[in-house]
Amino acid sequence: ISEIMSDNCFGGTGNSDGYNYAAIDEFDISRSPGDTDLLNSNWIAYYKAIYRCNMLLSKMDQIEWQGDIALRNTYESETRFIRAYIYFEMTRLWGSVPLVTTPAAEDEAQATPEAIYKVIADDLVFASNNLPTEAYNAKPNGRITKWAAKSLLGRVYLYYTGYYGKPDLVGVVNKTQALGHLEDVIASSGHGLVADFSTLWPAASVDKYAGEGNREFVFSIKYTYTSDYNGNTDSNQWMVMFGMREFSSYPYGRGWGVTVNSKLWNAYSPTDTRRTASIIGVDEEKIPFDKKNSQREYTGYYNKKYSPMVNKDGVDLPIAMGSQFWDISQFQDYVVLRYSDVLLMAAELGSGNAQRYFDEVRERAYKENFVSLPVNADNILNERRLEFALEGVRYYDLLRQGIGKASSSIAETTTLLNGGVPTTKTISAGKIQETKGLIQIPNTQITLSGGLLKQNAGW
Repeated sequence: ISEIMSDNCFGGTGNSDGYNYAAIDEFDISRSPGDTDLLNSNWIAYYKAIYRCNMLLSKMDQIEWQGDIALRNTYESETRFIRAYIYFEMTRLWGSVPLVTTPAAEDEAQATPEAIYKVIADDLVFASNNLPTEAYNAKPNGRITKWAAKSLLGRVYLYYTGYYGKPDLVGVVNKTQALGHLEDVIASSGHGLVADFSTLWPAASVDKYAGEGNREFVFSIKYTYTSDYNGNTDSNQWMVMFGMREFSSYPYGRGWGVTVNSKLWNAYSPTDTRRTASIIGVDEEKIPFDKKNSQREYTGYYNKKYSPMVNKDGVDLPIAMGSQFWDISQFQDYVVLRYSDVLLMAAELGSGNAQRYFDEVRERAYKENFVSLPVNADNILNERRLEFALEGVRYYDLLRQGIGKASSSIAETTTLLNGGVPTTKTISAGKIQETKGLIQIPNTQITLSGGLLKQNAGW
């Protein structure tokens, strides 16, 4: 959703599909007036998870820890990290949401962003202080670490202070402290960059893939391929949206056709190795794509970082792995935080090593074509666009620069192919400003609350 709301992707999907993705892409519910429940299933899932976190936290004193305070602190930290992560996702999407910190079932009014971020900050500071100090490879892949908590705290600090124009993170974390957490990750975590950017992404590297437990991945959400239609949902069920529309070409698998904006492809220098590692170029790779008549908002570009895949025999990888359902059983992990993000956040916050951190990210991207640039805010934010393209980061990087910057970057009028027919596509800066970059509160939730919840402006 955040990629579609950004300037990286169009809603795309099938030419005969509904227009819910267009409504999200254009911040305009009049594009699909019947869609009054955008992201309702996400809202429900988030609050189920919040409930579970709150339930465990409420029982901590009733568990027999046998004097192992470190173990208790680890479990509490992991739980509080998850709660903080979910609230951060929710408040970036919806702005003000109900803040529930006990396992209660009563309806709550929307809390202020300040109140929500206070819980987020407190949870992440606790996790940063209480998780074990061991290096990343000493933890089973997928567990939340001290380094993940410190890195997420840096991201939360930058977003909150930027989007809301505040001097610090609700009085809990100031700039010096946020930078200190990131410097600690750099100095002590054992994380680092992999040598070849393309090896971070299965479809970009195939046999050279660095794997889901590589040293650059600070925190990932784990998925596997055994989902079914009986309630077992342990797969990456959004990734299929990014696949080429109903078309496979080794190693790229089929999907529902969210398209990549050609502006992103053109933003890269031809000498930047991240361009072909991040984006599938249909013409550039001479892919015999023959589904333009089925595709809405065709651009010739798709997401390579999170592309479904097929094997050399053309079999969807989930099916080859033993799943019954290729579409709901994509299994690539979602990487929330990478070490390169830590380097660039530390540079942005004014580290004394800012130039070195900035150069380290760029040297990997350009290899022998690397030329140093001065480290400043504009260059760092542009580098973030290229480094984290199609990873769910860009939209929030735009918003934290102010709604004016975000709306001017995202707004455009262009011509795209809908079912093979050239069609004008308009994204209005005014609609982005009207909504403040937030998404619709699901109408079902407003109704269930008896009107206690209030709809976001512009929706």
